Amino acid sequence: MKNKVISKSNYKQWLSSIVCLGVLALVSQNAAAGDMSVGAMASQITSSFTNLTKLITAGSYLAGLAFSIGAIMKFKQHKDNPTQIPIGTPIALVFISAALLFLPSILGITGTTMFGSSGGETAGPTGTVYTSG
Repeated sequence: MKNKVISKSNYKQWLSSIVCLGVLALVSQNAAAGDMSVGAMASQITSSFTNLTKLITAGSYLAGLAFSIGAIMKFKQHKDNPTQIPIGTPIALVFISAALLFLPSILGITGTTMFGSSGGETAGPTGTVYTSG
């Protein structure tokens, strides 16, 4: 005969399922309450892509800074113990950080090179490019 006691892990899964269903019910009422057409929904989704480009640019800059700090730390580790840390590791981190730091600028330049002087108008839903220049 099986024991009908709910274990703690099953209880947590059951509780999280109930919470997720409750949140889904609340969100679906707000989504259904709006009287949006398909065109309005598409316009709303397209307008959110501008914020996505800003997020990718900011993430690229932050990751580039993080990789550059990591490269500096690896250079110090190589100086302290050259047999454990090969010189290729910090050099690779420097190249990765440079690529990430200059990625937004390179995308703007590449767009101009490929599509002419109006190349900046092709990157993004509103025709704006977020570069350092």
